[in-house]
Amino acid sequence: MANPLIDITQIKRDFQLGSEIINVLKGIDLQINKGEYVALMGPSGSGKSTLMNLLGCLDTPTSGTYILNGNDVSKMHDDDLAEIRNKEIGFVFQTFNLLPRTTALDNVALPMIYAGYSKPERIERAKEVLTQVGLSDRMDHQPNQLSGGQRQRVAVARALVNKPSIILADEPTGNLDSKTSVEIMKLFGDIHAAGNTVILVTHEEDIAAYAHRIIRLRDGLIESDNANPKHL
Repeated sequence: MANPLIDITQIKRDFQLGSEIINVLKGIDLQINKGEYVALMGPSGSGKSTLMNLLGCLDTPTSGTYILNGNDVSKMHDDDLAEIRNKEIGFVFQTFNLLPRTTALDNVALPMIYAGYSKPERIERAKEVLTQVGLSDRMDHQPNQLSGGQRQRVAVARALVNKPSIILADEPTGNLDSKTSVEIMKLFGDIHAAGNTVILVTHEEDIAAYAHRIIRLRDGLIESDNANPKHL
């Protein structure tokens, strides 16, 4: 593969705690190609949340390079990072992060406002992705009128709306019961099958098993990086 979508070389991330320097990521090399479905796993303290924040352009590394879709984002400043985040990354969080007194349609259209689309374009695209996640009959509902699974579907639709390079999902089933979790993971499978690159951050083995490649972190380094035999 000529140009990976994500190309990370010797990424380190240190944090200062009082007079002490904590080395959280100790030199990560990682490539992810367009169209992959990857799970990122690791116990507490492994550095997986820090790596996720770097992948999502919510943070920059202490050293090393991160090339995302041809852009070196490792040295970018906040304003440029915010633009990259909005354009290239669709986030799905454990807690849904929806605006409470706002319809599903307007919640989904929100990233398009920042991206500068006109209102008719926003409405058309938001309807399209809400239909894609199976909520065509819930567009005018506010989050408190929706079940947990439906709220997470709204969040997935919002992540898809700007046609990002990566869908980055952090414990996306963390607040859902097991039946709803299976439905949401099926939705991620459909999204991946439609050609999207999906990165799943989880500590649950049964959730990671949906991914086609599983990367395990331990003590700030990649411990293993294997294809999931279930999907070979």
